[in-house]
Amino acid sequence: MGPLWLSLKVSFVATLLVAASGGILGFYLSRLHFRGKSFLEALMVLPMVLPPTVLGFALLYLFSRQGPLGSFLLHAFGFQLVFTWWGAVLASAVVAFPLMYLNATAAFGAVDPKLEMAARTLGKSPFYVFWTITLPLAWPTLLPGIVLSFARGLGEFGATLMVAGYIPGKTDTLPLAIFFAVANGNDSEAFVYSAVVLVFAFSVVAWVLATNRGRLFR
Repeated sequence: MGPLWLSLKVSFVATLLVAASGGILGFYLSRLHFRGKSFLEALMVLPMVLPPTVLGFALLYLFSRQGPLGSFLLHAFGFQLVFTWWGAVLASAVVAFPLMYLNATAAFGAVDPKLEMAARTLGKSPFYVFWTITLPLAWPTLLPGIVLSFARGLGEFGATLMVAGYIPGKTDTLPLAIFFAVANGNDSEAFVYSAVVLVFAFSVVAWVLATNRGRLFR
């Protein structure tokens, strides 16, 4: 079950990156209003609707050895991202980011600013207000975003194939392992891997719907 553990590792790291970046951007952009905000948000949510091949090609162009970002990483740090498991992390993080960002903006945007202002009038620092008031109030909506981001990263296929490739033991995540198992006529292996993904995905969606039923269906 090597692909399973690799997929879990990739998704876990990608979720950490997405939770941090999406949470921070969601917090600030839910409070800020400026010209061009809609354009910026459209760029951040774009991976949700782009075909995986288009997204994968864009990432491959940017992070390949000859690409602008890939060349910089290679020459500055001696680090190659494409065709490694870090490439799979990148692809998973990019496709999962919109889910986290949208949940974060909804979560922080729903926090009553009067509560934060009341705490500040009592002399509390912005850091204290965030960790004791803002984050606890936003957490019920943030947590499903984190869980959905993890599940989305676990199921990423198209962009991962283009950026990380299929290297057994190095980049063979579950979706890639399923595809190549079917291509090689190993249906029993594909069935096992597919069952794992199906059970996990169903469990995540059922949990998110159950814990958010009051907000989703009121």
